Amino acid sequence: MGAMRKLVLLLALLLPLARVNADDLTRLQIHVTNERGKPVDRASVIVKFVSGRSLKVLGLKKARLSWELKSSQEGMAKIPGIPKGKILIQINAKNYQTFGDTFDIDEDERVVDIVLKDPQAQYSAHDH
Repeated sequence: MGAMRKLVLLLALLLPLARVNADDLTRLQIHVTNERGKPVDRASVIVKFVSGRSLKVLGLKKARLSWELKSSQEGMAKIPGIPKGKILIQINAKNYQTFGDTFDIDEDERVVDIVLKDPQAQYSAHDH
């Protein structure tokens, strides 16, 4: 068996054992406010890892790739660790428009400020 073939076999055996390096994770804080600057509490916050270098290189199996939680009275939702890369943030709160956007996150820690908009007025084709 050639040396190169042995190396390939060894890598094939070790790659599934790869774990997430702390450098590949980010700690996020999502700060949810309304257009008047007031915190929005009890908002449903969904955070999902979409894509990034970490997943491709390590074949991440040990990292949590999505979180669902509620914002605090201060409008904060804290994500202790999710892989760096493209991260989808969705927010639903009563009496506000739904928010959803993807962010490129490569910092070890980041606060993402989200401003929820008031609901749009309902329009009808029957109004004249």
